[in-house]
Amino acid sequence: MDYRLMVSCSNLIVRFAEPTDYSALFKLIQGLAEYEKLSHAVTGDALALKEHLFGSHKYIEAILAESGDQAVGFALFFHNYSTFLTKPGIYLEDLFVLPEYRRQGIGKALISKVAQIAVERNCGRLEWSVLDWNEAAKEFYRSMGASILDDWRICRVTEDALTQLGTVN
Repeated sequence: MDYRLMVSCSNLIVRFAEPTDYSALFKLIQGLAEYEKLSHAVTGDALALKEHLFGSHKYIEAILAESGDQAVGFALFFHNYSTFLTKPGIYLEDLFVLPEYRRQGIGKALISKVAQIAVERNCGRLEWSVLDWNEAAKEFYRSMGASILDDWRICRVTEDALTQLGTVN
């Protein structure tokens, strides 16, 4: 499905990722990690990403932004659930546009497409996180009507702590 919007980049196509896109998508993920100064945290690989996007159990979905024949941005998301609303939601895990393509409406086109998907699927909310130091992103998100919830904090268990927590005693 193509999703074309009026943006500065006139040949922009925003579409669902396809199985052949996994390598380009992983390169964009590496670009995001570099931008966030978290390249060291990328321990996964493109083949695992492909399996999680297109395997027998689909854990995630992705939208790609293309200009010409080049992938220039992406949005990666998955469903969550609100018990208070008793509705599914969408959690936007990552949103990224290559630096040279920013300020052309591509980020807005990506997040708008994810919002459209949420509406079509009767979701109660669309949520994501933003790094506290990323003032440009916070301003961008607020300009689209997002609220930044200062009273909520992310809890995370990983690696050895996750294994230990998941081990039945």
